[in-house]
Amino acid sequence: MRPFSRLRPARTSLRWKIAALAAATACLVVAAVGVLVHLWTAHDVRDRAGAQAFNAVYSAVDVYRRTGTLADGAELDPDALPAALRHPADDARHTAYDGRVEGNLGPSVWAAQRTAGPGSPVLAVRVNLSPELHDLRRLDVTMALASLLALAAAAPLAVYGAGLVARRLQRVSETAGRISAGDLDARTGPTAGRDEVAEIAATVDRMADDLGRRLRTERRFTADVAHELRTPVGGLLAAVDLLPPGETEDLLRARVRDLRALVEDLLEISRLDAGAERPVRARVPLGAVVTEAVQRTGLGGTEVVVPGASPRAGAGQMDAEAVAAPDTAGTADDVDDAETAGTVETDPRRLERIVGNLVVNAHRHGAGPVRVTVEGRTVVVRDHGPGFPPDLLRHGPRRFHTGSAERGPGHGLGLTIALGQARLLGADLRLDNAPDGGAVATLRLPG
Repeated sequence: MRPFSRLRPARTSLRWKIAALAAATACLVVAAVGVLVHLWTAHDVRDRAGAQAFNAVYSAVDVYRRTGTLADGAELDPDALPAALRHPADDARHTAYDGRVEGNLGPSVWAAQRTAGPGSPVLAVRVNLSPELHDLRRLDVTMALASLLALAAAAPLAVYGAGLVARRLQRVSETAGRISAGDLDARTGPTAGRDEVAEIAATVDRMADDLGRRLRTERRFTADVAHELRTPVGGLLAAVDLLPPGETEDLLRARVRDLRALVEDLLEISRLDAGAERPVRARVPLGAVVTEAVQRTGLGGTEVVVPGASPRAGAGQMDAEAVAAPDTAGTADDVDDAETAGTVETDPRRLERIVGNLVVNAHRHGAGPVRVTVEGRTVVVRDHGPGFPPDLLRHGPRRFHTGSAERGPGHGLGLTIALGQARLLGADLRLDNAPDGGAVATLRLPG
């Protein structure tokens, strides 16, 4: 069974979403900064190594030309010299990067120059980048550790900051939920800050004020109309009694009684809306109260099932005339069996009203057979008609709205009253459709 109200989907806290977004953003920033620092440092190392090699080969060539000896670190036509520097076409100095690694040697930057013009030997100087690249790797590790520490320190701050926003939004959400549940006095109240959250809270409060005024006006109008109609409808019913017997008199009497029932329903709804109703609780046998409520409907085709008692016709397996007669409503043994099913502390008059409305709704908008099952503190009313329309299951009963044309005539007040009375008793009324067809109304009384 599911409640007629829309179920809330599973959700992830906004606090963690914001914190995760902040952490992801921080990680991207750290990664971008780390990559930029690495690339800039590697480029700087190569540039400095190239300048060092360029200056070193200049000094070495000068020494070689003056003394004929090789300066420290200089070589003539070394075997490891990159191919781009082996045969320079001019007497200028040239540099080249060599990515080969041999043990602790490499990568390297070479600088080379011919000693005495074209065809002369090539003097080369090699600058080993291994120490600098080792320092670069240490810098990368240091930056990674520092970034992790900074992220570990920033994450709690992000969670805390997100929590401040989430808590304020939660207050707004709770207020909206209370308003949706019927608490028209619920307000968010003033919130800290002058940001979007404060604007949303103020908007929700203004909406609640406007909605409260409109609903109170509507309720006053409904109560006033019902109250003013009560006297003339009573006069109409008395006037109908003066008509001569016949088909016209029967038709008018039925219509006036329907009108009086509508007025009484409107008055009951207005009292429920105004919070003027108070339950008068007593400990009563649930099975007996339900059986009595079914019998009072006077509708055939209703089976009442109470644990500990054999299934019997509460009003349904008797013919129509017998159901209408009070002296054939049931046997004393049936009532005794129902009483053994357990007792509950509730308002029996309101419980009868709820069960009666559910049974009448099942007959009016559904199809037989209609079964009423009592089990523990739960009463289930099941029919085999088209079932409740999806709109009613999503939004719940609404006055003057039966949900769909195929559900037949009616004012949509029966389920509305049943729901209001169930709330007054602290009971849970759930509406659903059976898998094999038909509407199912489940009333769970409080413990």
